[in-house]
Amino acid sequence: MNYQWYPGHMTKAKRMMEENIKLIDLIIELVDARVPMSSKNPDIDRLAKNKSRIILLNKADLADPKWNEKWADHYQNRGFFVTEINSKTGAGVKTIQTLVQNACREKMERDRKRGILNRPVRAMVVGIPNVGKSTFINTLAGKACTKTGNKPGVTKGKQWIRLNKNLELLDTPGILWPKFEDQKVGEKLAMIGSIKDEILHGDELAMAVINYLQKEYPKLLTDRYQIELQEKAYQTLEEVCIVRKCFQKGEQPDIMRASGMVLEDFRSGRIGRITLEHPED
Repeated sequence: MNYQWYPGHMTKAKRMMEENIKLIDLIIELVDARVPMSSKNPDIDRLAKNKSRIILLNKADLADPKWNEKWADHYQNRGFFVTEINSKTGAGVKTIQTLVQNACREKMERDRKRGILNRPVRAMVVGIPNVGKSTFINTLAGKACTKTGNKPGVTKGKQWIRLNKNLELLDTPGILWPKFEDQKVGEKLAMIGSIKDEILHGDELAMAVINYLQKEYPKLLTDRYQIELQEKAYQTLEEVCIVRKCFQKGEQPDIMRASGMVLEDFRSGRIGRITLEHPED
């Protein structure tokens, strides 16, 4: 399956970010903790040269805790300020203000020496579609400042949000990059729901999830569906059909219905806490 997907509004969003970067002191990038490398847009690194950087491992509650810790170490060792958060529940969000102060300490010291006092830090919040940027901003602000939704492409234009006298945020639309050099990256982004499901084959995607779980988290899969794992992912999907009574007329397994169930169970964390990639990969 080809996972390329780059609607026209993303070109416009990227241009807007390039135009506004000179106003920015800090880049706050949200990545999905289940795929911290694949959900990190390489264009941001180019845009954010010489800017202070924070990486938020969002949806950390859905990812394997062991790998959350290793990914945090991985990015800290590369000069980023990092923390785990769950933007929906607010877990970890209280640490952000301190993280911002630490990330911008040198800039604030330069301002102080120039006699510039009480100028708020201006931060651009960036990330791929459906990574939870707007939910994060609303949680941090303690009120609904932005539109949110559990599908890609909800934020359409830039929005400045003044949180307090010390911090202003620029919310930006989620953008992917024009070409995935590695189709595995596209596959992982499709698994977590950052590429619109309408353009994908749900059964192929569900089988990709099952293939990975059979190798890395077999017990989570068997515990969730009470099935015996089969040699091929398609056969395991058929087992799910039988156990969950997903049948078409004539008692044929309803593979598409079972596929939707597996994808939803994976994305919501009902199967368990799963990380799809590791720093050494």
